[in-house]
Amino acid sequence: MSRFQSTFDRCRKEGRAALMPYATAGDPSLTWTERLIDALVAAGADMIELGVPYSDPLADGPTVQAAGQRALASGTTVRGVFETAGRIRSRHPELPIALMVYYNCVFRWGEERFVRAAEESGVDGLIVPDLPPEEAESLERLASDRGIALIYLLAPTSTPERIDTVARRSRGFIYCVSLTGVTGARKSLSEQLGPFMERARRGLQAAGSTTPLAVGFGISTPEHARDVAKIADGVIVGSALVDRMAGAPTPEAGVEHCAELVRAMKAAVGRE
Repeated sequence: MSRFQSTFDRCRKEGRAALMPYATAGDPSLTWTERLIDALVAAGADMIELGVPYSDPLADGPTVQAAGQRALASGTTVRGVFETAGRIRSRHPELPIALMVYYNCVFRWGEERFVRAAEESGVDGLIVPDLPPEEAESLERLASDRGIALIYLLAPTSTPERIDTVARRSRGFIYCVSLTGVTGARKSLSEQLGPFMERARRGLQAAGSTTPLAVGFGISTPEHARDVAKIADGVIVGSALVDRMAGAPTPEAGVEHCAELVRAMKAAVGRE
């Protein structure tokens, strides 16, 4: 059983959604990324999404774009991200870790080499937002051979055919983008989200899939997390944490502020 499956199963038995915070690796440094992840796990994070900084992150809004630029300026490399993931894995052996990585980073390394490094560092899954299923067969096969989940995305604009494809091929979980647009903290959840999740559930049922659905993009407050947890198996929070880290007077204070938000969100994701 994969770490994703066992964690989603555990959260389901506990009557709640899984909480998955996001951090841009290397913002402000890889050392502080490790400290941040340790603090988020202590605060109640069930899973971690670790972003690989990239110069042209087309799915990300200004907040995560700026974090990526800071990380690159600090000297963060793909190799450094893998080394960081490996150290996180050594301290948190049961923690599911997903890398959010743009395909150019994979391409430059070579798919086979990249997947091998991911396996060696203890990464459980890859989210590649600019790689559609139609172009992902080779990476999907290589990842599957090494026990790594290739996690596909759905959006409110996804057609029934795309929902069916992703339901049949995504592993670990399906990343449901809550709105049309890029990442970034929002004041309110999209009105599209409820109907979209109903369509996604129907599509999974028709495909005979039980893959968990996790929602990200724009989840900024414990109230957002509570509402998303009612309709999803997982809640992903990213830009709100990146904002807290960037806006703090010191990295140490940023870690404390992020852990505070995660604790509040963890208290909000129960369904009971």
